[in-house]
Amino acid sequence: MLVSMKYILQDAHEDNYAVMAMNCVTLEMAKAAINAAEAEKSPIILQMGQGQMARLADPDGILPAIKSLASKSNVPIAVHLDHGQLFDVEVDCIKRGFTSVMIDASMLSFEENVNRTKTIVRLARPHGISVEAELGHVGQAADGDGTTEDYFTNPQQAKEFVERTGIDALAVAIGTAHGAYPKGMIPKLDFERLALLKKTLNMPLVLHGGSGAGDENIRKAVANGINKINVATDAFKVAKDAMIQANEKNPNLDYLELCIIARDTLTEFIRNYMRLIGSNNRYYYGKTEVVGHE
Repeated sequence: MLVSMKYILQDAHEDNYAVMAMNCVTLEMAKAAINAAEAEKSPIILQMGQGQMARLADPDGILPAIKSLASKSNVPIAVHLDHGQLFDVEVDCIKRGFTSVMIDASMLSFEENVNRTKTIVRLARPHGISVEAELGHVGQAADGDGTTEDYFTNPQQAKEFVERTGIDALAVAIGTAHGAYPKGMIPKLDFERLALLKKTLNMPLVLHGGSGAGDENIRKAVANGINKINVATDAFKVAKDAMIQANEKNPNLDYLELCIIARDTLTEFIRNYMRLIGSNNRYYYGKTEVVGHE
C-alpha cells in the first residue's frame, strides 16, 4: 500500500527500529525492494535522488510504475525524493504524487535552511506529503567529510530547527558520509551525540551514508534512535557484482537473465538488511489504521 513516509517512520520511532530507504533507479530495483518487504513483512521506502532522476530514473516513466506496484502491495511503502535541492524539483515531485520529499539545504546558512525548509513544508502538508530535512551536513566519504565534526548536528540548534520548520523527520550528521569509504575504513560514529539528539527532539531521525558503515555501527545507530537508513551505494554494488559474477560463470547469459539475477540477489541483500535494522515482522493486517497519501 502506498503511504506517507510519516506513517512509516512514526511507527519506527515509537517501536525503536529503522526502515530501509533504498535508492531505486530501475524498475528491477523497485521490484527487488517490494519483494523483500513482502517476504519480511516490513515497511520500506523507495527513493530517487534529484541527480538520479536526471541521469536515468526518469520520473515520467518509472514513478507511475513504482506507485502502481506499491499500491498493490500488502505492506506499507513510501515513495520519497532524496536530496531535493532545487525548488522547482521539489514542487514537481509534490505535484507528481511522491508521498514524501527531502529538502536538503544543509550547506546553506541556518536561517536559509530554515526558510527553504518551511516553504516546502507549507507546500507539501496540504497534500499529505511528509518532509525530511537535514541539519549539519553529511558530505562525501571520498572527501573525508564524515570525520569533520564541524559538519555534525548540534542538538540544541536542531531543536530550534524542528520547532520552526515543522518537519516530519530530520537527517542528522554523526560521522557517516555518502558514497564508498576508502578501502578498509569503517566510519566512527558519535553515538553519544545521536542519543542526545533523540532525547532532545523525540522524533524520527535519519541516517544518510548508511552504505559501508558496518553492521555494528548500524545496529548501534538504530539502538540510539535512527529510524530511517539510506542505502544506495551498497545496493548498486550488490546488483553490479551479481551481474558481473554471473556473466563470468556463463558468458552466454543474455541481458534479461542478468537483470533477473541482479534483482533476485538484491532481494536477498534487502531481506538481510531488514533483519539487521529490525523492520522485519513489523507489519500485519489490523496492526493499526493505515493513513495513505491522498
